[in-house]
Parts: sequence; C-alpha cells; structure tokens
Amino acid sequence: MSSPEGSSSMKLTHDQLSLQEVYESVVSPACGAVSLFVGTTREEQLGGSTVVGLEYEAYEAMVQSEFAKLCEDIRRRWPSVRHLCAHHRLGWVGVGEASVVVAISSPHRHDSHSAIQHFLSELKAKIPIWKKEVYDSDEQQWKQNVECSWSVNHH
Repeated sequence: MSSPEGSSSMKLTHDQLSLQEVYESVVSPACGAVSLFVGTTREEQLGGSTVVGLEYEAYEAMVQSEFAKLCEDIRRRWPSVRHLCAHHRLGWVGVGEASVVVAISSPHRHDSHSAIQHFLSELKAKIPIWKKEVYDSDEQQWKQNVECSWSVNHH
C-alpha cells in the first residue's frame, strides 16, 4: 500500500508486467478511485505482413527525469491525484502481452480518469521509449509516435 501523502514510480523491465503490483502501489484508504490502463501488443495487418511482436528500447537515464516532470504536471492539473505508477516493458513483447501498465489513484474517478488519459498521451510524446514492429515476414520497422514533437507526422 502507498503512503498517504502521495507517491509516484516508474519501472522499466524486461520481465512480464504485473497488474497486481502496479495496482497495489497506488491503492490508498484516501482514494476511492484507481484508474488502470494496460497497453498490449496487438496483431495487426500491415501491407501483407502481420505484426508478431514489438521490440522496445529506452534512454533509461532520461526516462526517470521525464517521468518526474510528467508527474509534477499531472499533480498541478489534478491536485487530488494521490498515487501514480507506470511499468513499461523493454525488449521483446509478443502479441497479447502487456507493454505498459499505468495506474493512478484519486479520491474520485473523474480526476484519475482524466489524469491517466493525459499521462498516456504525454508518455508517448515525451518519455524516450521507442518501439520496433517485427512482422511475420521477418521484416522490422521502427515506429514513430505521432505525439512526439520531433515526429515528422506531429500535428
């Protein structure tokens, strides 16, 4: 269980993610809402090939500092947010496996729902984690997040 004053943690791992571990890190007697998001690798058809998995890499030293900035931003926007936890896989993540698990707790559901949506958008835009799609044709392709300011597809 988390401390009553609030907490935040970000973990990068090559191991399978635990929903229970992420959930338990944000549970609090002061919070009536825990919003949880699980992002999984999906089987996707692209130009005659099928995605069989993703390969994730990160600039690990920068991930923690960007995560801390994002948590500060969330607490400014939603002061009632108590606890925030995100775990992200690195390395190979097969179809159907979790790539990211995020949980945010607050006294009421609206703030945790809104905060988790914002967190996910900013995670893709600002936290240096990259993915490469691997296809059944043995081809591979690095993917850009359109949310990234450096993306050629940024809006």
